[in-house]
Amino acid sequence: MRARRIVGGTLAAIAVLLLVGLGVWQIERRAWKLALIEQVERRLAAAPVAAPGPSAWPAIGSDAAYTRVQIRGRFLPNRDSYVQAVTSLGGGFWLLTPLRSDAGWSVLVNRGFVPADQRGRIAPPDAAPVTVSGLLRTTEPKGGFLRRNDPAQDRWYSRDVQAIAARHRLGRVAPYFIDADRTGAGWPRGGMTVVRFPNSHLVYALTWFGLAGMVVALTIIARRRGR
Repeated sequence: MRARRIVGGTLAAIAVLLLVGLGVWQIERRAWKLALIEQVERRLAAAPVAAPGPSAWPAIGSDAAYTRVQIRGRFLPNRDSYVQAVTSLGGGFWLLTPLRSDAGWSVLVNRGFVPADQRGRIAPPDAAPVTVSGLLRTTEPKGGFLRRNDPAQDRWYSRDVQAIAARHRLGRVAPYFIDADRTGAGWPRGGMTVVRFPNSHLVYALTWFGLAGMVVALTIIARRRGR
């Protein structure tokens, strides 16, 4: 009986430590998420900066996402890519078009949302120089959930910068794309980037701490009953 009580107490202690550790981890994750949200909100409210050029590309990571940027150049004709999307306007596609900057390098621009019945019917962009403002977004490699991109068929489920650039033989291209701001009432419809970060870490933390408390309570009850 004594050995059984020791083993039971040891297992209960391990369970409590594990559950408390998970709760603390969720508290730390919550602090990180709140800092991320604050950082992104500052970027969204800031004035646009010049889109990063080749010298800055090696340092660009996910922490650069949602930076407001601006670039001037010309859209490249006949190199559009339609990427499947679901938005508040329903199902359809993101329309990505490469832009050659005045500095000589290229970047993919998500010109906006296009309904499914408008695919292939969007007029090509003006050949004149344009200034594009929008949000810097990091590449989305391989594809979407359970759907892999098929470059050979020009079928896309995610905005995979390198794969799309290779499909259209763009050469060296920025390792990010730009979600363009809305500029008009027609299609494509820009400015539809959804910036939302789920933050349920406090609920998860309270759940883990609650389970740890339940283990402690059940252990005390079991010991008092001699089990």
